[in-house]
Amino acid sequence: MINLDAIDRKLLAELQDEGRITNVELANRVGLTAPPCLRRVRSLEEEGIIRGYHADLNPSKLGFTITVFALVSLKSQAEEALREFEGHMNTLPEVRECHMLNGEIDFILKIVSRDLQSFQEFLTGKLTSAPNVDSVKTSLTIRTAKSLPGVPLEI
Repeated sequence: MINLDAIDRKLLAELQDEGRITNVELANRVGLTAPPCLRRVRSLEEEGIIRGYHADLNPSKLGFTITVFALVSLKSQAEEALREFEGHMNTLPEVRECHMLNGEIDFILKIVSRDLQSFQEFLTGKLTSAPNVDSVKTSLTIRTAKSLPGVPLEI
């Protein structure tokens, strides 16, 4: 873990909440002038603490009305089989998150789809038929009560 001072944590908190903030406004909020603020942000990027910036899109406004969590068990847990599955998931744009788990289930996936029929086609055509897949259990989300990016930062 990298040792961050209070200003670094404030910078990260502000950027996590509002990634489009200008450097000048960011500097004002954390009590710096613009040049050292920019140097610190660049350093946090170079260290890999800040991985990128993105827009938080509303899936339903873009026609993705279904979000599904899939619990996937594989036939083999050999490292090569795990990497092959992860590689295949990286080729599927509907799969927005793929996490390897400890325990009975090997992976949990977050999948978005336009509608139930599209999801069913994805499930049978791309997921259950993927190499090494033993079983898939799915749950459709009813609503999302909380969805925050990043991590909780103490400032």
